Amino acid sequence: MSKVTMKDIAEMAGVSKATVSMVMNKKDSSISNETRNRILKIAKKMSYIPNSIARSLSTKKSGTIGIILPDITNPFFSEMARAVEDEAERLDYNLMICNTDNDIHKEEKYIQLLISKLIDGIIFMSGGKSNESITLLKNNNVPFVLVDRYIEGYKDDYGVFSLNNQGIKDGIKYLYEKGMRKIVFVKGSENLEVSKQRLDGYIDAMKNYGIYNEKYIFEGDFNVKGGIIATEKIIGTFNNLDAILYSNDMMALGGMKILLRNGYKIPNDISVIGFDNIHISAVIEPELTTIAQPIYKMGEKACSILINVINGEIPTEKQVYFKTNLIVRGTA
Repeated sequence: MSKVTMKDIAEMAGVSKATVSMVMNKKDSSISNETRNRILKIAKKMSYIPNSIARSLSTKKSGTIGIILPDITNPFFSEMARAVEDEAERLDYNLMICNTDNDIHKEEKYIQLLISKLIDGIIFMSGGKSNESITLLKNNNVPFVLVDRYIEGYKDDYGVFSLNNQGIKDGIKYLYEKGMRKIVFVKGSENLEVSKQRLDGYIDAMKNYGIYNEKYIFEGDFNVKGGIIATEKIIGTFNNLDAILYSNDMMALGGMKILLRNGYKIPNDISVIGFDNIHISAVIEPELTTIAQPIYKMGEKACSILINVINGEIPTEKQVYFKTNLIVRGTA
């Protein structure tokens, strides 16, 4: 059996091919409900699927956006993708998800693929120094919105971020006011601006309280393994600590595993704070105290900005910054 075409549907519905095309492309305001419903009913019965490539060539739009994620195994990014998908669907757009594993070459390859598929725009969460990726997008006039991860010269581009520096300061303030002074910090990947902002927040707050010690800063890598390795080093270096503040929840989860295995009671022996408020932070026991980013709202906003730009509506502000919120649970 040959593939069903618009011409076939037009003949069965007793209308022109142009009428079927208008209905399929949702440009049917001048067509009666009766005719529209008849065409859609026949199309469904015949399992007709419009050729999106042909449509995008004629309209110069594919009705599809892409999202570049650095690590889909981190619930922060998968929760962000869910928010973008929900908002895209609400605005009648499809979403293509690309996971780069923090690999800059994979990132560039995916951007080239999305551009070749006539993508209308991209939500971009970089895995590192992404100058080449940004050049590809700009040279091909592809609208994009940065989310969470900053890049060099980002103030010229659309972006949705959270106030990382202030979030960490709020966490230190909470611990300090509970009488804690020996507060270790596990930082994120050094080549990310978001890591630097959180580290700066820690240094500023600790210096402000007169309790800063460079030896309290440990390397991490925004994943469970990073938290495990850092925490093993921490407990091998210090016998007596008040708290560990991790740059994200994934590292905090890895760290808690090591602390518990080594006989630490949380929070009686040591307090733990994460950053992000991923879903699992409220599921584990004890529940993780964390500096929450409004992940869903950030994803929704990024998608909304991108689709506005695609449709030629220029947003009033290039960057949107969301406040973080310290959520006190069982670990601190």
